[in-house]
Amino acid sequence: MFRFEHTDYFYLLLALPVVALVFLWALRWKRRAIARFGNPELVGRLMPGLSQFRVFAKVGLLLFATALLTIALANPQWGVKREKVKRRGIDIFLAIDLSRSMLAQDLQPSRLARAQLFAGELLERLKGEQVGVVAFACNAQLQVPLTTDYSFAQLFLNSASTDMVASQGTAIGEAIDLAQKAFPEDNERHKALVILSDGEDHVGAAGDMASQAKDDGIIIFTIGVGTSDGEFIPIQRVTGEDYLRDQTGNPVRSRLEPATLKEVAEKGGGAYFDLSAGTDAVMAALTERIDRIEKREYEARAFSEYESYFQYFVGLALLFLVAEFFISYRKRSSTLKV
Repeated sequence: MFRFEHTDYFYLLLALPVVALVFLWALRWKRRAIARFGNPELVGRLMPGLSQFRVFAKVGLLLFATALLTIALANPQWGVKREKVKRRGIDIFLAIDLSRSMLAQDLQPSRLARAQLFAGELLERLKGEQVGVVAFACNAQLQVPLTTDYSFAQLFLNSASTDMVASQGTAIGEAIDLAQKAFPEDNERHKALVILSDGEDHVGAAGDMASQAKDDGIIIFTIGVGTSDGEFIPIQRVTGEDYLRDQTGNPVRSRLEPATLKEVAEKGGGAYFDLSAGTDAVMAALTERIDRIEKREYEARAFSEYESYFQYFVGLALLFLVAEFFISYRKRSSTLKV
């Protein structure tokens, strides 16, 4: 099994596009300054040895080296020894809403980002349980089957986006139905479903599905992601950033709709929590309720030893840095015009 030991370091990669944009802005500013100084063609003749290609090549090598060092910090590992272990726990599915309304920014930086952060922290608290992940919008998809490989589940949560679903809309009942089918048949009462959504249900069958799931031994908890005031839904168009609009051209304001989520939690025998009340408070209350669920003993195969491969990425990064050091900004003398 492949994993990254420290996935938090991947956030450093977000700085690379910023550095690239700063470089392009500085290059543009430099060209404008040269244009103010005099005729660009004439000024270029005063610096015949400067190679624009080499300037870009050196910056590109630095960015590649930084990316490789970031991967090295995350410490890629491969499991080399697997053992059978007996554990006590429950089976839990996390269902995360990937509809476009989750892009609203009434919870910063966005509803989806807050849901991802909460789900990631919940995974850390649930170690010892078997965990799976369901993504849903108009339809539901099983993304991570029940597993004790928490790093695999975390990788999906970190990469989840609204672009992963082909059809938009929100069908909470679909997520409940899929999770119900994905639980093992031999587990009759040691299972739970945690739904993270803004509550916009376009199908309306979620309450009935929750009742059926409860009869099947599933306890459902719902997490409301958003605020009652709501916010417009940002989208990207060819012309730039805009808001999702209705048929009359007015921006669509999406609001947290707790009624559906409360109904699902009530009929599912669980509880409803509002994420805007604070992550720590919701996390404490939710994990306390999950801990009450009766545990069962199960056998799992888990890797007990891992071999690290960070050194290969460090070595490759050093090669890029050495290459950048020896590349000159000047053209080769043979290419210079006399």
